[in-house]
Amino acid sequence: MEEQIQQQVATWLDRFGELIPYLLDGVKALLILIVGWIIAAAISRMVKKRVDNAKRIDPTVGNFIASMVRWVLLGIVGITVLNVFGVEVTSLVAMLGAATLAIGLALQGTLGDLAAGFMIILFRPYRNGQYISIDSTSGTVKEINLFFTELATPDNIQIIVPNGKAWGAIITNYSAHDTRRVDLTVGIDYSDDMDRAMEVMLEMAKADARVMDDPEPWVRVTNLGDSSVDLTMRIWAAAADYWDLKFAMTKAVKERFDAAGLSIPFPQQVSWVQSDPGTSLAVAQTQRAAE
Repeated sequence: MEEQIQQQVATWLDRFGELIPYLLDGVKALLILIVGWIIAAAISRMVKKRVDNAKRIDPTVGNFIASMVRWVLLGIVGITVLNVFGVEVTSLVAMLGAATLAIGLALQGTLGDLAAGFMIILFRPYRNGQYISIDSTSGTVKEINLFFTELATPDNIQIIVPNGKAWGAIITNYSAHDTRRVDLTVGIDYSDDMDRAMEVMLEMAKADARVMDDPEPWVRVTNLGDSSVDLTMRIWAAAADYWDLKFAMTKAVKERFDAAGLSIPFPQQVSWVQSDPGTSLAVAQTQRAAE
């Protein structure tokens, strides 16, 4: 009985001894993976910092380069880990070459995002810090990397848009130009003086230092609505002042109209009821016949 137990323990020890090299390789591979991941992240941050400090390089390109460096280093780390387990690089390349079609089909979306990322960096339809709209998704560009574009909405919600979708969609860039036009439409009562109202709006626009003189402020009657005569003001300003100016003009036009005795009417309808004399006579004759 004791001999059987000793023999079984010896068998377990032999098997454990056979597993020790694999365990050591696993620990070595794990350490390489952890250290490589940390080094890749550190080098990527260093590259991004250096590129951001370079005045001649656009920050968008800096993020893209840093992302590319990180993924290249992680690829090298992955190959090193495979070498620890005895997988030769030449064999790996041969396997990848044979499986190119299958990998291409499996990673079709990812490779498309990668290619689209290079196109975005090359043609630059948008850059970091610009406010854009991709189809129905809008936000400020925070980062452009190899595979996706990160946006932040005005209420600071993160949106991830794959580069393939971004490149294949209609892109509206609200920050591409240095200036933007602010449009403001206000309705006045039909009994109010239109010329006076237009004069008040022009004075209001010229009084604000953010409004550009060229092109000059523009005010016209643009619509005769159901309950108001609509006046539209178009003014130009720096793109950075767009929203502040629009909100300020909206408030100012109400205050200026109140001071000038001009009213902004509520939506209303006027109904006219006109009776047909012939119909009234026929009804009266019918009533008499009934009596």
